[in-house]
Amino acid sequence: MLSFIAKRIAAGLVVLCAISFITYFLLYFSSSSIARNILGDFASQEQVAQKEAELGLDQPLLVRFFTWAVDALKGDFGISWFTTEPVVTAIASRLPVTLALVVVAILIIGILATALGMAAAVRRGWIDRMVQSAAVIGDAIPGFVMAIVLVTVFAIQLKIFPATSSISPDAGSAAWVASLTLPVIAIVINGVAGGAQQIRSAVIKQLERDYVRTLRSRGISETEILFKHVLRSAAPAGLTVLSLQFIGMLGGVVIVEQIFALPGIGSLAVQSTTMSDIPLVMGVVIYTVVIVIIVNLLVDIINGWLNPKVRVS
Repeated sequence: MLSFIAKRIAAGLVVLCAISFITYFLLYFSSSSIARNILGDFASQEQVAQKEAELGLDQPLLVRFFTWAVDALKGDFGISWFTTEPVVTAIASRLPVTLALVVVAILIIGILATALGMAAAVRRGWIDRMVQSAAVIGDAIPGFVMAIVLVTVFAIQLKIFPATSSISPDAGSAAWVASLTLPVIAIVINGVAGGAQQIRSAVIKQLERDYVRTLRSRGISETEILFKHVLRSAAPAGLTVLSLQFIGMLGGVVIVEQIFALPGIGSLAVQSTTMSDIPLVMGVVIYTVVIVIIVNLLVDIINGWLNPKVRVS
């Protein structure tokens, strides 16, 4: 098991290094005069040259990357070129909002998708048809459309929830619940049907296996077969789907945060990219990739515990 985990960590580090390298170079090649953007159109050429020297933009690109990488390994991602705020501080103030939104949404999706998927697999009736229809509708309706509908109905018209949010890490629990309820609902509605469809397929596949017929022939109850054996065997497929949804949410949550004015890392990424604030963009990218690597590692460990064949493969 330790070698299994070590291989996954090594693969994650390779991915992190590759993404860091590619992102850094793409940001510089896709940006125009960064110093000019910071100083404005009325800055003289001398001022622009002085700013470039201050930011290290007069050095070769490879030298700049390795200087940034060495500092990043020490936990120093630099400061924002536009706000002069340390990158770590800016991300630390925004990351809890995004993680709270995504984690709560994925937990609710996991519970509802498992319940609906198992019900649809066991009882091939109206529940099965409902789940499959909901999966098609959920895939057809983008999450941002659902978010706009929820804001219009429950925030603007009914005034039950706030239309925009100003929560911070030190805000009270009531402010967090009020601000995150509608965004979580928008994400859950868009993701639960697809997750239920995948779990339904995994459970049906397990129910058709020979070991299920053997257990039934021994007189074991359907409840014990379903929850003790079938669910455990189908869990890896469900966890894989949830992990993919979690990763997709980290990218897709940008639009939801913009609609609800949530001060999360998604909105920070949009702002920093628009301003070509490269230290801040790189910090957001690294933190996001690290979260994805950790989630994938945890899913691999759980799948390896549930199914030893995964460790061997």
